[in-house]
Amino acid sequence: MEEQDIMQLWKSYSVKLDESLQLNRKNAEDITRMKVQSFLFSMRPLKIFAIVVGVAWVLFADSLIIRLFNIATPFFLIAAIIQVLLTKLAIGIYLYQLVLIQQADISEPVHATQHKLAQLKSSTLWVARLLFLQMPVWTFFYWNKSMLENGNAFLYIVQAVVTLAFTYIAVWLFLNIKYENRNKKWFKLIFSGKEWSPVIKSMELLSQLDEYEPSL
Repeated sequence: MEEQDIMQLWKSYSVKLDESLQLNRKNAEDITRMKVQSFLFSMRPLKIFAIVVGVAWVLFADSLIIRLFNIATPFFLIAAIIQVLLTKLAIGIYLYQLVLIQQADISEPVHATQHKLAQLKSSTLWVARLLFLQMPVWTFFYWNKSMLENGNAFLYIVQAVVTLAFTYIAVWLFLNIKYENRNKKWFKLIFSGKEWSPVIKSMELLSQLDEYEPSL
């Protein structure tokens, strides 16, 4: 076999090898995109459930506030209003997340999906922050005029300690729930399951596609 024939054969083999590698890369990319979409869609049932329960609770709490507004204690009204407002904000974020998940398209550029995942990650952290801010209101909503007038020093001290402790924890979590702390034990204890894991897994999968899209 002449040298020219050998070179031509080698070039032909090289072209076929490149085509095979590109096809395998394309198949791997498609499979990764489908996995990401599957992870995202797996989050929908829990978020829909949270929205339904949240709306039911808000309707009940709002009706209770309206009916008892003139007779309820200031402690109850303040606690109920704060709790309901924070719950409404959380419901709004869940609705926003459902829109993001619904808009996820496996055919769109990787950077577009990564942007949606970043928004899902950020909004998930914000939901947790807002819900933890409710903690203090559950420690004093039951107080009334009789307890204030007839209570003793021990009762006041215990109530103050409990409320301040819950307030400290709520504020601490609000300030420290951020992605930079994701590897800490307390963070992992809070964030697990369908609320968090699918987002992180999707981000990890998409990061593998960066090499296929140099523009990212």
